[in-house]
Amino acid sequence: MTVQTERPPARPTEDTQRADGGPHPRGARRRPAAFAPYLLLLPAVVATLLLLGWPLVKNGMLSFQNLNMRQLIQHLTEWNGVDNYTEVLGSSDFWRVTGRSLLFTATNVVLIMVLGTLTGLLLARLGRRMRVTLLIALVLAWAMPVIAATTVYQWLFAQRYGVVNWLLDRAGFHSMADYNWTGDQFSTFFVITVLIVWQSIPFVAINLYAATTTIPKELYEAAALDGAGAWQGFTSVTLPFLRPFLYATTFLEVIWVFKAFAQVFAINQGGPDRLTEILPVYAYIEGIGNQHFGMGSAIALLTIVILLAMTSLHLRIVLKQGEDEL
Repeated sequence: MTVQTERPPARPTEDTQRADGGPHPRGARRRPAAFAPYLLLLPAVVATLLLLGWPLVKNGMLSFQNLNMRQLIQHLTEWNGVDNYTEVLGSSDFWRVTGRSLLFTATNVVLIMVLGTLTGLLLARLGRRMRVTLLIALVLAWAMPVIAATTVYQWLFAQRYGVVNWLLDRAGFHSMADYNWTGDQFSTFFVITVLIVWQSIPFVAINLYAATTTIPKELYEAAALDGAGAWQGFTSVTLPFLRPFLYATTFLEVIWVFKAFAQVFAINQGGPDRLTEILPVYAYIEGIGNQHFGMGSAIALLTIVILLAMTSLHLRIVLKQGEDEL
């Protein structure tokens, strides 16, 4: 005869649900943890909406209004639909400035990426003392405020007392002694390009140098054993590691150069004869300078649309490259 004993009840654990139907203990602890990332992002999201979202919405509303000085003084709101956009898109000046802005951005970004990459690779090859010295110089150039740097370049390229003209004159180019660098379109853009490239190289160079420090040295040793020279080592080892960085940096530089306003406006206010205006300067002059505030808002929004189209095209190329590598 077998004696059947009663099994003692199982002790409740965290993995079992409470008998009274209450919340799961472990799930109760997981719920606050699941909301933690969103709570951490909340201040940044709120700040972005207040500092960027509301001005963008306000600018969009102004772009559908006929807002000149009279309406501004009398606090009148005159909605005119898409008339501002129709006038801007039908203007040959807008398309001329747009083409100039795209060419200006492409030229600057190519120069910035090439020179910044070469400088970053140079940092990786220099000794400790020279590297630290060059890094300090790059950081100082990058940290200088835009208007301060622009003022320095105005002095360097000044017509009568500029350092550049003095050096060219001493070098034997006497016709450049009193050359007016802001007197024509090409020379003005040359000064602006030198300024923007000089300000942007430190960002590219320092970040690229930081990226080179993550490349395993064993890969270079293996490439050298296979008979690879300096160029083959760069194309087979260095470039594949730096390619994601180069894509991301190019993306950031396109945005930064395309919306450059302070350098272009401070050098010559889009002159001479408005031949060096790019889209941000064009929007400011039409909106603030000519007091066509609705028109300026429409140009500003169209500038954002063009920039979004450029960045989306760049992201598509980057994603396609990533899929091809996989």
